[in-house]
Amino acid sequence: MLCVVDVNETLLDLTALDPLFTALTGTPAARREWFALAIHTVLTVTAAGGYRDFGEITGLAAAEICAQHGHELTPGELAGIREGLRSAPAQPDAAEGLDLLRTAGHQVVALTNSPLATGEAQLQNAGLATKLDRIFSAQQVSRLKPAPEPYQQVLRAFATEPDRAVMIAAHGWDIAGAQAAGLHTALLARPGVRPLPGTSAATYTAADLPALARAIGAS
Repeated sequence: MLCVVDVNETLLDLTALDPLFTALTGTPAARREWFALAIHTVLTVTAAGGYRDFGEITGLAAAEICAQHGHELTPGELAGIREGLRSAPAQPDAAEGLDLLRTAGHQVVALTNSPLATGEAQLQNAGLATKLDRIFSAQQVSRLKPAPEPYQQVLRAFATEPDRAVMIAAHGWDIAGAQAAGLHTALLARPGVRPLPGTSAATYTAADLPALARAIGAS
């Protein structure tokens, strides 16, 4: 099985950015507001048939959230957020989960909406890059997930049919996009993560990555 794994929040712990957003806005909740706005923008741009660089989207979202909290984001502060995103640590269960998938004989790749250079730096800094067979970015096809093109580029690269691949993500919108592209899906139900209402259930669902890896391995 070709295991395709999302990066931000799935493999990387973005709560490490909470102190940055607290310093800028007075509340750690701003970090969640920022990422939610960035994803909302991604979904809107993609649904409208367009494409924008994910790094640009996250920067604009950060400025907007800070403005909502009464702070004008400076270029230096934005650079700090971007550096924080590039250096976000791995989720505590990420390394074990990836190791289990590889030990079971699966090919394991990452697929991120972040620009390729950013995704590569993130996974290198988090100590996860060597646990992956390859890193892919939606930037390479100028379409952001959950559009079909990012998933399809991975399938083409490995000459794999959709029913021989599984998308692992901690986001219902990513699961829905992969389902539409014909892949099996594995929802990583971290705290606060629930399936999107009205969508088909993921092939696998578990609260941590090792449990998902074991479920995939047993199928």
